[in-house]
Amino acid sequence: SPSHPALSFSPAAYPRPASMGLPGVGFIGLGNMGLPMARNLLKAGRRLVVHDLNPAVAAPLTAAGATFASSPAEVASAVTGEGGAVFTMLHSGAAVREVYTGADGLLSACKPQTLLVDCSTVEPATAREMSSAAAAHGCDFLDAPVSGGAPGAASASLTFMVGSDSDAAFAAATPFFTQMGKPPVRCGSVGAGLAVKLANNLALSLQMLATAEAFSLGKAQGVDPHVLAQVMNVSTARCWSSDTYNPVPGILEGVPAARDYEGGFATSLMLKDLRLALDAAAAVGAPTPSAEHARRLYRLSAERGFASRDFGSIYAFLEAARGEPDSISVALAEAWAEEAATAAGESFDSGAFGEEVVAAVAETTAPATATTVKIGQDGKVVAPSA
Repeated sequence: SPSHPALSFSPAAYPRPASMGLPGVGFIGLGNMGLPMARNLLKAGRRLVVHDLNPAVAAPLTAAGATFASSPAEVASAVTGEGGAVFTMLHSGAAVREVYTGADGLLSACKPQTLLVDCSTVEPATAREMSSAAAAHGCDFLDAPVSGGAPGAASASLTFMVGSDSDAAFAAATPFFTQMGKPPVRCGSVGAGLAVKLANNLALSLQMLATAEAFSLGKAQGVDPHVLAQVMNVSTARCWSSDTYNPVPGILEGVPAARDYEGGFATSLMLKDLRLALDAAAAVGAPTPSAEHARRLYRLSAERGFASRDFGSIYAFLEAARGEPDSISVALAEAWAEEAATAAGESFDSGAFGEEVVAAVAETTAPATATTVKIGQDGKVVAPSA
């Protein structure tokens, strides 16, 4: 996992949990987010049992008093039962299903009346599936994705967006949430937390992209980025992507842009969240044309070397195209035409993409119209026309 300066650990900073009376808690998934979240539970005096596919990442926690378990089932055996809880922070719906329902999963050893809380950003349907599986074992499942990124995880200032079918389960989980972040927001029944998170990150992807384009434009016109930030941060363009997480190197300290976009929220993860959001939108017929365009831009950025860098590196991607903006336009037109052809069940030959590409736009993403992208002899986009 990329390093983050806020994620340094000192065993002396933790109260030893030997005499603590708080219920035990398990934590599975110790990446950029899970590790500091688990650390804050330990600092609060919880008896902590952790698991990760890479045991080495747990070393700072075990040095401070946590116990490492060899499997999710072993975590469940150690902490579950009335008053106990297990939190998970995983990278995909498939990983969530494996951790909960696999052969050595949590539910294979989970005692009744345990709180099972998944903080992963996955499909809302996955949360509902895990909730049903947990209920069959007498356990309560909550989806609780977070906002605030690695800095929020480190400072225990995360926002938890919670979906819960039970008032009692939400109340029982709240003390754990407040040890890792702000008072939680109950968004509705199971799956609602994820629905809110996907909507939030859809907006965030566009916000960051617009902020990056604005700073790139200002710089191209000779404006000092510090001056532009000073104005934007007290004007109508003020937003988190500018005043708290600015993507321009040198504007803020302690953010990914200050360390070559290492750490933070990877472009590949933003792409994953956009895919989930767009899939959810397609399922309910919600139009998301701007987000579809943003996904193509982040995809291009990932393909050009920024996949593992923080998503604010979209600014660096735009700066790299300075002087030849048509290179992005052509690449976007090709990506769009390829997607439309694929959706229509047709083959797409990128080598033949030149004079004209005609494709039917998929009914799930736009009204069924024929759309033409015209490319001039010099390779520049002339105009898209319907």
